Amino acid sequence: MMRFGFVCVLLISMLSTLNVEAQTARRVKFPSKDGVTITADMYEADPNYPWIVLFHKAQSSRGEYQKIAIKLNKLELNCMAVDLRSGKEANFIVNETYVLAKETGLGTEYMDSEIDMKSAIEKAYLIARKPVIVMGSSYTASLAIKLGSEMSQVKAVVAFSPGEYFGKKLNVEKVASSLSKPTFIACGSDEKKYTDPIANAIRSRKKIYFAPPKGGAHGAACLEKGTEGETDYWVQLINFIQYVKKEY
Repeated sequence: MMRFGFVCVLLISMLSTLNVEAQTARRVKFPSKDGVTITADMYEADPNYPWIVLFHKAQSSRGEYQKIAIKLNKLELNCMAVDLRSGKEANFIVNETYVLAKETGLGTEYMDSEIDMKSAIEKAYLIARKPVIVMGSSYTASLAIKLGSEMSQVKAVVAFSPGEYFGKKLNVEKVASSLSKPTFIACGSDEKKYTDPIANAIRSRKKIYFAPPKGGAHGAACLEKGTEGETDYWVQLINFIQYVKKEY
């Protein structure tokens, strides 16, 4: 255990010094189940690596994962960062799926994104030819838990700041009780009271639930440089990823 922790710290040190600005993603487009064109950025490090599908938080876009995806590549994961129809912009990258959905008069509420998430997971599964990991941020963390419990194409779930964001449309704690796949849950220290019921409901033989004693951030921002507790989040996530990779 001590040796693993030491290795993780060394790896985090390496990740923090990467020149992430020098690398770019390949943009792709594919249809959602109702015909809306989904835009995604593909960060493919090696065709033999497992795939992780990255879903953004509210008012955001695939740009949320610009730097995070490249670090995940270094952990031997290929990444697909997806624009969902409930979003807007992140890191100066406009959410193209949201723009198209608005232009065609389709809904752009949180639950409306579920159809895009399903389509993206199925697309990644066809590329990987095996089940994929899904990562959600805020409202998409909750939907990732739901889809992880329902879809055979999902191998494992990573959920940053899941919560009851949907009113009467979805009880996340209830669907979490059906999730038995490997699951990683994390949140900011001040969010724990909202995340606890969901995390505790998950029935998995491999579940990591982490919140720092203080600080942290909302959603995938937990992994961004400068966030209080960033290294601790990465160490816990690396632990989980290494476990999931052994299960392939």
